[in-house]
Amino acid sequence: MMETLCVDLPGRAYDIRIENKSLDRAGALCRDVLPRAERIILVTDSNAGPLYAPRVQKSLEASGFAVDVIELPAGEQTKCAEYLSRLWERFMDCGLTRSDAVVSLGGGVIGDLAGFAAATALRGVDFIQIPTTLLAQVDASVGGKVAIDLKAGKNLAGAFWQPKLVLIDPEVLSTLSDSDFSDGMAEVIKYGCIRDESFFAFLESRPSRAEIMEEIEHVLFTCCDIKRQVVMEDERDTGIRMILNFGHTLGHAYELAGNYETWTHGQAVAAGMVKAARLGTTLGVTPAGTAERIAALLQKFSLPTEISCGKEQYEAAIGLDKKGTGDRISLILLDQLGHAVAWKITKSEVLSLL
Repeated sequence: MMETLCVDLPGRAYDIRIENKSLDRAGALCRDVLPRAERIILVTDSNAGPLYAPRVQKSLEASGFAVDVIELPAGEQTKCAEYLSRLWERFMDCGLTRSDAVVSLGGGVIGDLAGFAAATALRGVDFIQIPTTLLAQVDASVGGKVAIDLKAGKNLAGAFWQPKLVLIDPEVLSTLSDSDFSDGMAEVIKYGCIRDESFFAFLESRPSRAEIMEEIEHVLFTCCDIKRQVVMEDERDTGIRMILNFGHTLGHAYELAGNYETWTHGQAVAAGMVKAARLGTTLGVTPAGTAERIAALLQKFSLPTEISCGKEQYEAAIGLDKKGTGDRISLILLDQLGHAVAWKITKSEVLSLL
């Protein structure tokens, strides 16, 4: 099957295509949106590259592109200034011009890094996302946020750079480990929490990887559609787009507590959502029992519902939260399951509650 969603931004509209075996059609699909490009630099990682880069390269070359493949180490540690600089230099060595393009093939780390490199090389070149993890397919590849991590925290240097196309092939999910699949399910569950209680109930009725994979096109479509609608309403993350960060403020503290090695992004967000729901109940915003319902679903996918974290990590994450202004932040809470609100609160009050 094939589904197409349009992210309709003025002057920057692009499609999200969900299509089985679309990796083998990547060349024709890229050519449709890159009519002038002669060269594509395919940026991938040591997980996705060996599995899928030869197929994508072959398809791109069949559509008349000269292709250079750059494979980087998989993992969050690659999303840093050092590898960003390496990409810039490799782009220049490959002869990249402003009419050419960068294609990312991999998870969210590669999409963020390659996208930021594309946004800044030659003051911006076209960029296409081919996400190969569940987390990247439902979240990181859509919306135009590209970034690298700094020592102070995650995603603190970046840009808004919308892709020309997001190409999602559900079949690649079959090669994910169970832990990587569960990592993506944290973001899938998030969409039900913030925007669609019926979707949350749909997930509750399919509490296993096998059952989700039987309905994967519907899952991908629903998540991408929710994010697409939010991004079209608030591209620059100054209003409603903040709700996409439900669980993320506290999740970033948990990632920091584990030095970005102990806990994956999905695991940290899972625990962050439960903690945020409990904070919301304490504040009288979130109905009682909501946190327990979220936790029960997360546990079905072997995701943590609580992570130990010290005051220092909480202070760092809240102090650097990009939704903050002065001494206040907008903590994303649920006023009911399926609807999120940005709750204005002082940083000191959040810390005292934690």
